[in-house]
Amino acid sequence: MTAGTALAGPDGALRCPWALSAQDYLAYHDEEWGRPVHGDDALFERISLEAFQSGLSWITILRRRPGFRAAFAGFRIEKVAAFTDADRERLLADPGIIRNRAKIDATLSNARVLADWPEGELDALVWSHAPDPAGRPAPRTLADVPPVTEESTALSKALKKRGLRFVGPTTAYALMQACGLVDDHLEACVSRTGPRPR
Repeated sequence: MTAGTALAGPDGALRCPWALSAQDYLAYHDEEWGRPVHGDDALFERISLEAFQSGLSWITILRRRPGFRAAFAGFRIEKVAAFTDADRERLLADPGIIRNRAKIDATLSNARVLADWPEGELDALVWSHAPDPAGRPAPRTLADVPPVTEESTALSKALKKRGLRFVGPTTAYALMQACGLVDDHLEACVSRTGPRPR
């Protein structure tokens, strides 16, 4: 068996191997990862969580996601943009999230930037960087999945130009994978070949 190929899950269906490395990953892989995400608040949440994930494993963020949502008012841009210095101190003391000062400050700053954008602009900007799926062969192994692409580099530059922080090309590509701009489920993965919710 080639390293990084799809593996049989508990139901016998083949999945991306990372989906079977922890129980928390299975539902996330099957129900969320690679599914299209739209809406400014929803994309703000994903941008924020991908930023917090930088340097950590995604499982760390996934297990704390309820805590993040509670701490950041459900990632509603208008509410987070109105956070005060007292809110910042509360976040820095909250054990339910990752208490990284730079990432917390970036999330608050990003919310303030995005609060000034017209509704739907973040969604439009992010999705304008989705590549043509016809030009992307399905990855057969994890080695076929790039960490960065031309599109993620362009998305990173576009977000930074508009004032967003912690949105480097690698983070931007993770966002593209998680939000369905690209489908990086392996060729044999049930989530790629099986029925997909619309």
